[in-house]
Amino acid sequence: MGSITPTHGGRTFSRRGILGAGAAALLTPALAACGGDDGSGSGGGTITAFVYGDDAVKVQQAAVDRFNASAAARKTGGKVRLQKVPGSDYSPKLRTAMGSPSAPDVFFNWGGGSIKAYEEAGKLVDLTGIIESDPVLRDGFLPSVLSAGDLGGRHYGIPMRGMQPVILFYNKSVFAEHKLQPPTSWDQLLDINAKLKRAGITPFALGGSDIWPELMWLEYLVDRLGGPEVFRRIQDGDAEGWGDPAVLRAAEMVKELIDDGAFGSKFTSVSYVNGGAPAVFARGKAAMHLMGSWEYSTQLGKFPDFARKHLGWAPFPQIEGGKGSARNVVGNPTNYWSVNARTRNKDAAIAFLKTCASKEYAQALVANGDVPTTSNAALLLGKSPNPEYALFQYKMVEDAPAFTLSWDQALGDELGTRMHTEIGKLFAGKSSPADFVAACKGLK
Repeated sequence: MGSITPTHGGRTFSRRGILGAGAAALLTPALAACGGDDGSGSGGGTITAFVYGDDAVKVQQAAVDRFNASAAARKTGGKVRLQKVPGSDYSPKLRTAMGSPSAPDVFFNWGGGSIKAYEEAGKLVDLTGIIESDPVLRDGFLPSVLSAGDLGGRHYGIPMRGMQPVILFYNKSVFAEHKLQPPTSWDQLLDINAKLKRAGITPFALGGSDIWPELMWLEYLVDRLGGPEVFRRIQDGDAEGWGDPAVLRAAEMVKELIDDGAFGSKFTSVSYVNGGAPAVFARGKAAMHLMGSWEYSTQLGKFPDFARKHLGWAPFPQIEGGKGSARNVVGNPTNYWSVNARTRNKDAAIAFLKTCASKEYAQALVANGDVPTTSNAALLLGKSPNPEYALFQYKMVEDAPAFTLSWDQALGDELGTRMHTEIGKLFAGKSSPADFVAACKGLK
């Protein structure tokens, strides 16, 4: 979701643009050094890894330094050169590079739709067999995260950053004052909404002007009502999946919340990106906020006293009669490394990917404030900046039968942008739930 990156990166907050021909020409000299230095296939040589160049990149740089000094690098005859690409430029520069003779051997991505075009063009190594035959890769990561970035049930990426689940945050002070507990069912949520409104408090903060925060509501509602299979069908290219009854019912529930004043009356003019929604929440004007796990870091930076003393967190509630497990999670499972099918040293690339399952790599993520997706991470979270919050996230994802990738990331830029338009119209009252479903069925 776009060009402003939250703490520890990977979540993008405006649609990623297309690199113009002039900019592509300027990029060519910088790319001339990418790819292997010599050889071909698995015959040795330095490989290049493209990475999103935010503050968290120091973890990947340290991993590269360790690998280049390791026995695995000597055995495969290859080292890794990390190329840091500024976040706002990452996707267009990757597209340009992947179409050039000097494409990266390994590259950072969001999984799902972000790599679909490369997979369809035969530019990715299918890692399924490699993972299944290697215990380090097969058992080293939480299964729901490893599979969340898949395409057509096949693995094309290895988890390489922290998890970013969507969480129901709440103001502990407001809840205590009004003798409330975080809702575990939809009926409880509606009951809490009614009590808060009687007290003159908006139940939920919502940065509706950005649209992507609205998407989080639909993601969870569709999952709880119909299970992860509903969106999986859509992600796999069947636009008729939008006609599933769970999608219509989710849109109806959104309209019911809006009509009931759950988000207040001005949420379509409130932005998350410029700090509006976090401020409404932190100042007690709204009691809850459905947001990605980076909300903690956002609040810590903007309203540190609120973050440390008053910020609570809970899973999204179950919906009575729904097919989806109350333990399912939506959001950004993590970011992934994928391997270019034209890599000059596949052995070195795979050996480097295996380092992401190591204890050293997980420890570096924890020290950076991330929650790793490795199967051993729970043992390391005591050294996190906020161990209680980190362990909550980890257990939430570890216990999840399914972790659905954010819909816009799963569908890719073109379809994701068009879907955002329809979501914005639904939340703004410019289209009915039935109109929303009909419009989304046309997203092909």
